Parts: sequence; structure tokens; C-alpha cells
Amino acid sequence: MAIREIIEVPDPRLKQVSVPVETFDDELKTLVDDMFETMYDAPGIGLAAIQVGVPLRVLVIDLQPDDEDAEPVACDHDGHHHHHQPTKKEPRVFINPEILDPSEEHTLYQEGCLSVPEIYAEVERPSRIRARWQDLAGNTHEEDMDGLMATCLQHEMDHLEGVLFIDHLSRLKRNMALKKLEKLRKVA
Repeated sequence: MAIREIIEVPDPRLKQVSVPVETFDDELKTLVDDMFETMYDAPGIGLAAIQVGVPLRVLVIDLQPDDEDAEPVACDHDGHHHHHQPTKKEPRVFINPEILDPSEEHTLYQEGCLSVPEIYAEVERPSRIRARWQDLAGNTHEEDMDGLMATCLQHEMDHLEGVLFIDHLSRLKRNMALKKLEKLRKVA
């Protein structure tokens, strides 16, 4: 297990389109273990393989409800948090994920990203989706998702197409976000 470096904007690798996983082997398991370790260390609630420089269609997500230290990558509009034990980990792996029938209805969530540190913005996405993906053994799963899980999966899946959450913003808002990031980096 190892913590890998998270690449940040404007690294051109973040714009790559990731390729499907075809071999479900130990190398893939190691990548996923490292991705979880990297994500928990950050801390964050979702990570795509490309964020550690690997252009494969692999995502890890753990909404870790109410982990006080975790970056609030998304929280409900009214700031409402769901209460669970902070130690509760619910790691989920999504390999070669697809979205089937997204809902007409959309929801706004305040999103952030480990590759765009300390920048948060509201993004509108379908409220409900049906997702299909493979697990580490290559088995296929399907599940209906809503709420934060639907938002997070869609956000992470964007990475597979080389899209960042700030790419959903107007050009003005995106430029403001990137300027703010530059300023934050100078201070650091």
C-alpha cells in the first residue's frame, strides 16, 4: 500500500480520456488499495485513477458520513449532514462505470475536488441515476442512486472523460476559481 501523489490543475493528464480496464489482476487491486489510501489521507470522498496519474476507468468512493476532518466535497444545500459514526468506512470501487437513464430532475451540490484544492462551486447534475459497473473480480453490478452518491459518482466519472467540475461552470466563474487557486498557491 502506498500513498500516491494527487495531480492538480493545470496538469494536462487531467484532460486525458481514461481507457477501460480489461485485466482484473493484482496490479489493479494494488492500484485500488493505493487509491483508497491516498483518498483517505487527503482526505476526500472520491478519487479517479487519473488523479494519481493512471488513465484507467477506475473510481473509488467512500462518502464517510460525518468524518469531521474530511473535505466537504459535497454537502446538502441546507448544510444538512447525515449522522453516522465517523469511523464508519464504506469503501466502494467502480470499474468501467456507466450511467443508465439519468433523471430529468437535477440537483445543485456544492462540489470540490482533490485535483482543484480548496475551490468549491455549485454544479447541477441529474438527481438520480442508474449505474452499471464492474468490481475487482470483473463482476457486473447495477444500482439506482440518488443524493450525494449520485452526485459523487457523476463527478468522478467526469474525470474518466477528462472533465473537471469547474468545466461545468461558466467561463467567468471558472476563471475566477482558477485565479483564486493561483492566489492560494502563492500564499502557501
